[in-house]
Amino acid sequence: MTRSATGPAPAAPLPSPKERRRLREARALSEEQVAAAVGVTPATVRAWETGRTSPRGRRRTAYARLIGCDEHRPAPPPCAEAPGSSTVSPTEPGTGTTPDVPTPGEPSSHTHTPRAPEASTPEAPAPGVPAQDGSAPGAAAPDAHGPAPQPPPALTAEEAYDALYGRTAPGLTRQMYLLTGRRKLAREAVAHAFRIAWQRWPEVARDRDPAGWVRAASYEYAMSPWHRLRRAHRRPDALPEDPARRALLAALLDLPPAYRRTLLLHDGVGLGLPETAAETEASTPATASRLLNARAAVAERLPGTVEATEPGGRPALHDRLGALALAEEVPEPPPAPAVRAGGERVAELWTRAALCFGVLLIGTTAFTLHTAPTQYEQPLAPAERVGGVPPRGGPEKLTPQDLKLQKSLRGELTHGPERLVPRIP
Repeated sequence: MTRSATGPAPAAPLPSPKERRRLREARALSEEQVAAAVGVTPATVRAWETGRTSPRGRRRTAYARLIGCDEHRPAPPPCAEAPGSSTVSPTEPGTGTTPDVPTPGEPSSHTHTPRAPEASTPEAPAPGVPAQDGSAPGAAAPDAHGPAPQPPPALTAEEAYDALYGRTAPGLTRQMYLLTGRRKLAREAVAHAFRIAWQRWPEVARDRDPAGWVRAASYEYAMSPWHRLRRAHRRPDALPEDPARRALLAALLDLPPAYRRTLLLHDGVGLGLPETAAETEASTPATASRLLNARAAVAERLPGTVEATEPGGRPALHDRLGALALAEEVPEPPPAPAVRAGGERVAELWTRAALCFGVLLIGTTAFTLHTAPTQYEQPLAPAERVGGVPPRGGPEKLTPQDLKLQKSLRGELTHGPERLVPRIP
C-alpha cells in the first residue's frame, strides 16, 4: 500500500540506534539539549539511542533534522526474529543494555523483573520487538521512492544467542568484578547466567531487554550469600596497585550489597531510577534512598567523586567506574558454544536426576505397599522384673504318723447315710 499524493509525507528513515548517538555526539549535543529541542524527556532520547523505542510523527522528523542524518538514505533494515529467538540492537554505555565500555550495563526468577516504562509519549516498538498491531517486527515502512527493502534472512536461535553473548559477556564480566571484587566469581556468574538464558531461550528472546535479563541473573548469582561458604570466594582478590583505583574499589566493596548494586546500575550502567528499582525488585522511594546513602558513603571516602560532572553532563563517577573496569585484568568469558554445551549438559543431568528420583520413589512406594501389614497388631509390653513378692506357701512335709493315717484312710470304704427311697401311697 502506498500513500496518496495529498496524504502525509512518509516517515523519515533513521539510522541504527548506535549511529544516532554518534551523530548527536558529533554535533556536541547532550541528551538534555536534544530533548528540549524535540519536546520530550531525556529518558525518551536515551530510549531512542538504545533501540528500545523510536520517534514517530513530527518528533521523528525534528529528531532526524537535529542530529543531521540523511533523510533520503534508507535505514538499515533490522534483523528479523527467528521463531523462538530474538535479536537485540547494539547499545551504548549508560543505557541499561550493552555498553561499549564494559562498565555496568550488561545482562529476573531468578528472574528478570520487567522494566518500568519511560515517562514519555507513545513510541514505536524497537527493532526485534513485535509491534502492537501484529505487523512483522522487521518490516520496513513503505517508501514513496521505491519498494521497501527486503529483510535479511532470519537468525537461528544459536546465532541470536551467540550475538547476544558476544556483545554483552565481556563487559558484564567486568561489571561483576566491580560488584564482587572477585575475578573468578565474576566469570562464573556470567557463565551461569548465560547457561540459564540458553535453557530458557524462548522466554529470554521475547523479553523486551534480553541483555537486562542476563544482567539481572548474573547480579543475583554473584550476590548470593552461599558463596561465603566456598573457600575460593571467601575473600576478595587483591586490590589494584594504583591509589585512585584502589580507593574507589575499596569504597564500593565496603557498601552493603543492595547499595552497591543500586549504585552500579544507576551511576555506572546509566539506568533510570524506575528501571533500577524494577531490576532490584524494590520500590522507587527505597531505591532512591539506597542511591543517596551509597553516594554519601562514597563521597565521604572520596570527596568530589559524586558531585563532579563531565562536560557532557554525565557524573564523573560513571567515567571513573568505566576506567576502573577497563584498567583491571579480568578473565575472558568462555566461548558461546562452550556455554551453550554446558547449559545443555546441566539440563540433561537434572533431567536424569529427576527420572532416577521418580523411579526410586515409585520403587519405595511399591515395596512399602507389599510389605506393610494389612491389620493393626497391638504391641506387647516388654517384661519387667518384679521384686518384694513373698515365696509361694503350701503344706509341710508329712510325718510318718501322717503317712500311716493316710494309708489307713485310703484302705477303708467310705460309708454314708442310706439312700432314702420314696414310697408310693
